[in-house]
Amino acid sequence: MSTPFYVSPQQAMADRAEYARKGIARGRGLVVLQYTDGIVFVAENPSRALHKVSEIYDRIAFAATGKYNEYENLRIGGVRYADLRGYTYHRDDVTARGLANVYAQTLGTIFSSVGEKPYEVELLVAEVGESAEDDQIYRLPHDGSIIDEHGSVAVGGNSDQIGSYLDQHQRDDMTLGEALRLAVAALGRDGNGSVRELTADQLEVAVLDRTRPQQRKFKRVLGRRLTELLAEGESGTEGGAPEADASGGSTQE
Repeated sequence: MSTPFYVSPQQAMADRAEYARKGIARGRGLVVLQYTDGIVFVAENPSRALHKVSEIYDRIAFAATGKYNEYENLRIGGVRYADLRGYTYHRDDVTARGLANVYAQTLGTIFSSVGEKPYEVELLVAEVGESAEDDQIYRLPHDGSIIDEHGSVAVGGNSDQIGSYLDQHQRDDMTLGEALRLAVAALGRDGNGSVRELTADQLEVAVLDRTRPQQRKFKRVLGRRLTELLAEGESGTEGGAPEADASGGSTQE
């Protein structure tokens, strides 16, 4: 009988981590920024059908980069968890922290399992609070660890350079237009030092707006409104509503 090939647990985990990181790095960048009235999500995503940013519950949104089929399964599971918990207990019992813990357990179990490959995804879960101090942003890498972020965070391809640019320019008192233009400028920076100009057709943008009178704070920024914010970014143009919103139940896009 042949002796099975031995690989140390440390080497096996390192190989799985490297495999997942390479898959995530092939994805387009995604940025989450806090601004005066909430949290904005900006992703480089030319598709209008395959979303990288989605609503989970009243004040909670989900964003991801990597393999679409894998993070879409996680998104659906998060919506089911939120709906069930809100129905069983109270809507206020559905929190970004609780959702992040659920995702961490799922990703950690998959990453440590020898029976399947690790997920090539990196997740962001955010919850908008009554004030900026109450906002919560959690980043979950492929191994299921949870990282509490503040101000700004970038994931996906070239995330280190994008994140460094955001750290240098992000401010707590930014308007939506200023935050959006900063995110787009950061996403346009390639690893070789060149700068690309991203248009509205190449972007997926959504916000958690704490000033919104509805219980649901998530809305997408589309069409003319997005173009105006990219072109001007002036505080005087930010009082109007986006051209289109997410509508219906929490499972709808």
